[in-house]
Amino acid sequence: MLFSSNIFIFIFLPTVLFIYYIILKNNRKLQNLFLCIASLFFYAWGEPYFVLIMMLSITVNWAFGLAVEKHRKDNFIKLIIGGNVLFNITFIFIFKYLVFFLRNINMIIDNNITVPDIALPIGISFFTFQAISYVIDIYRGKGYAQKNIFNVALYISFFPQLIAGPIVRYETIAEQIYNRKENFNDFSNGVTRFIIGLGKKVLLSNNMAIVADYTFNIIDSADKTSLSIGMAWLGAIAYTLQIYFDFSGYSDMAIGLGKMFGFHFMENFKYPYISKSATEFWRRWHISLGTWFRDYVYIPLGGSHVKSRKHIFNLFVVWLLTGVWHGANWTFIIWGLLYFIILVFEKKVGLDKDSNNKVFNGIRHVYLIFFVIIGWVIFRSDNLESAYEYIKCMFDIAGINSVPGSMVFYLREYWIFFVVGVIVSCPVLPYLKDKIGGRMKNKVYFSIIISCTVICIFVLSISYIVKGSYNPFIYFNF
Repeated sequence: MLFSSNIFIFIFLPTVLFIYYIILKNNRKLQNLFLCIASLFFYAWGEPYFVLIMMLSITVNWAFGLAVEKHRKDNFIKLIIGGNVLFNITFIFIFKYLVFFLRNINMIIDNNITVPDIALPIGISFFTFQAISYVIDIYRGKGYAQKNIFNVALYISFFPQLIAGPIVRYETIAEQIYNRKENFNDFSNGVTRFIIGLGKKVLLSNNMAIVADYTFNIIDSADKTSLSIGMAWLGAIAYTLQIYFDFSGYSDMAIGLGKMFGFHFMENFKYPYISKSATEFWRRWHISLGTWFRDYVYIPLGGSHVKSRKHIFNLFVVWLLTGVWHGANWTFIIWGLLYFIILVFEKKVGLDKDSNNKVFNGIRHVYLIFFVIIGWVIFRSDNLESAYEYIKCMFDIAGINSVPGSMVFYLREYWIFFVVGVIVSCPVLPYLKDKIGGRMKNKVYFSIIISCTVICIFVLSISYIVKGSYNPFIYFNF
């Protein structure tokens, strides 16, 4: 079930809110149980049998959590932790990577191993990482084990962040399971945040997807020469905007939905496209994933407080895993390793450090955006050959058609979405809000302006949803 769908906005969400606040008012245990059941129903909506896979993960990790809390001070506690990590890695490997692994084995040794047809459970990377967080945070004393399995199920399966994050750490939500405080201010802020995220997804990401899919589909067709240099760059920029508004939009909706029920999740994006280095970019992009790898992989390996070679190795492991986390394809692995190379280069030459030189910062920004766009081309491509062909076309290496072709048409049709997309991907609106809101003497008028803007975004988004506009979702694959 998509957040940006009629059934979610007009049926599922209102029903859940009504039962939660009206029927189950002031009964936290029943509210938690209801949210757990509603979340499992939400997950089971598309593919019912996938919920059984999730319930297996919940049950096993709940049992591991109890075992860790009971034996935290025993000598064999690390065996329990190792068993939990092994279970979750095996769990995600079977469903997400086994087919990829067997196909590559067949290619390398020219064997004929039977490759099973295994469907990918939606959001498995997200809820598996949360399950690992649950057990490790108990071990670290950053949360207590839940005796009630339904509370563990609520943490792992809570529908706002279930299928696209942000990855919620157990230490963040442990106390909120029973001690959260709902209030009107949080609820109204949550509704506003949800609508803003909906607008990002439906109005910006979906329209950028039309342009991006057109260009990438040409590369996968027999007539690659019909893609001009200009159209290749336009498609790459469109995908750069699409993936940002797709993912940050869903994160906004998730954070907003959480606030409606009294939960507070961490921010997942902080205007990453204004960054001046890859180091800064990854402090702003998918923050929950970056901090997860930092705290559960990078720091346990030694982080940066080791010798240079070991530090580089630690970075290699993290970025290899980052690529692998995104999917079972060589494109994701190469994409992750590209950032590993860039980050090591930045650290060696000092590009990761802040500077007060505006000209130098401008050059750094252009350099960063260039590699981000190239990285997204690799990320978006179906395979490495397609990525190579697309990048080759962007630079006209093989003398591919340089006539603008359909570029003029798509610019004429979608220029407004490109302009708005670039503006919204920068902190222009918060700046204007602070400047205008700070100068207006009557704050009521300013609140009315904001409210009217949010209502307009909602009405426009709903109009796109109702007429059945193109509505892909990138992060369902992860």
